[in-house]
Amino acid sequence: MLYLNNGREKMNKKVITRILLALVVYGIFVGLVVVFYDDSPDKMQWEDREAYNRQFIAKLQLEQLTFEQAIAQLGSPDITEARKVSNDNFQVMFYRTQHIKSDGITTQDECTFLLFVNGVLKEIGLGDNYPENWGIIENHQTELTNHSPID
Repeated sequence: MLYLNNGREKMNKKVITRILLALVVYGIFVGLVVVFYDDSPDKMQWEDREAYNRQFIAKLQLEQLTFEQAIAQLGSPDITEARKVSNDNFQVMFYRTQHIKSDGITTQDECTFLLFVNGVLKEIGLGDNYPENWGIIENHQTELTNHSPID
């Protein structure tokens, strides 16, 4: 009987050792994935990127995001336009947020636009509602000139 118990103890120690070893290896694997996996939007599948863009843009608040932060969080835009008028820089970035047609081309009607005036987010809208011929600039220029400094 003594011999059998000793064999079971050895067997239990082997099982426990293997379980602990597997947990350590799994922990190392998870740690390596967290450290080295780059989950930037530029490397996502298009369906995942659309969902990510929708969720991120839905949380945005006007004048709380800079142009640089948008690039860092959302990656390169699908479509972009820029214009300087007087001393104001206008940058519009279009990010794909909805699939309309499988043609391999991303169009404005599949995107949400982010308008940055002098590097600060001023407007968000659906790409198909984007004003033609930069009509959006007139709206924001009058807004910029109507704000007088506080004395």
